[in-house]
Amino acid sequence: MQAQSQKTAAIACLCAGIAIFSVQDLILKLLSDRYPLSEAMVLRSLAAIPFLLVIVRLFDGGFRGLVSPTWAMMLWRGFLNFLAYTAYYLALAALPMATTVALYFTAPLFITILAVLWLGDHVSLRRWSAIGLGFVGVVIMVRPGGALFDWAALLPVLCGLAYALSMVLARRMGQRDSAAAMAFWGNIAFLVCSLALAAVFGRGTLAEGLHPSLAFLTRGWAWPTAEDAGLMVACGLIASIGLTLLTQAYRIGVSAVVAPFEFTFAFWGVLWGWLFFDQLPDTWGWIGIAVIIGAGVYVLRGEERV
Repeated sequence: MQAQSQKTAAIACLCAGIAIFSVQDLILKLLSDRYPLSEAMVLRSLAAIPFLLVIVRLFDGGFRGLVSPTWAMMLWRGFLNFLAYTAYYLALAALPMATTVALYFTAPLFITILAVLWLGDHVSLRRWSAIGLGFVGVVIMVRPGGALFDWAALLPVLCGLAYALSMVLARRMGQRDSAAAMAFWGNIAFLVCSLALAAVFGRGTLAEGLHPSLAFLTRGWAWPTAEDAGLMVACGLIASIGLTLLTQAYRIGVSAVVAPFEFTFAFWGVLWGWLFFDQLPDTWGWIGIAVIIGAGVYVLRGEERV
């Protein structure tokens, strides 16, 4: 009975964390036509620091875990996360939320491939077939060469690859460093890279008449309204609370049991896109979403049997 209740609690934490993180995506999409990505990222990263320090204090019992001989590796992992989220948020500026979220779900497929190549994991023929089917779903949604093709559809796939690299790296580092410490140093890397983006594009001289994704990247900084500044700062709190819930989910639950519920993210992508932007996938988009999510769930559930 206790094991069952613990599993239920872990799944509940994961689903709540996913729901909270989806609000950050909604906020950034709402701001993407008025502010540059670097401005939102800098304010979010600064706001997240005190909350992450609280998480380190609560989950690690002190700040000594932040001093680690592998801090440079944690910063490198943070850069990979920065690359992943930058690609994802740039895609959000141009694509419907449901499409962006579904294409991001190539991540568990990439994680499986990298675990074989880098960590020596064994993958059955059936799971290789599921991986192949997942990428068929990507092709269905992206439709390269078609009239509806938008190169921004490649950005969530890049996000999935970079995120997969960071997760595989975290698995290698996990025996030495805590999730809270990795999140803290990852946020520092996020802040530094965001400031670098601002230094390159902050004047906004390149943003006129560009594709929405490129405009979100190159738009000049603007003094935000009180409401918009509050939304950017709220992203730091949202990310910190979401991280706490996800950390708790994987701390008390078995990864293979809770990980398939990552795909509840697709529900929020469709819901926010419909409520706030009147955007829903077309028929082929729904087919691609179903294929990608089905393949990803199969791959993740297969972890229990390998």
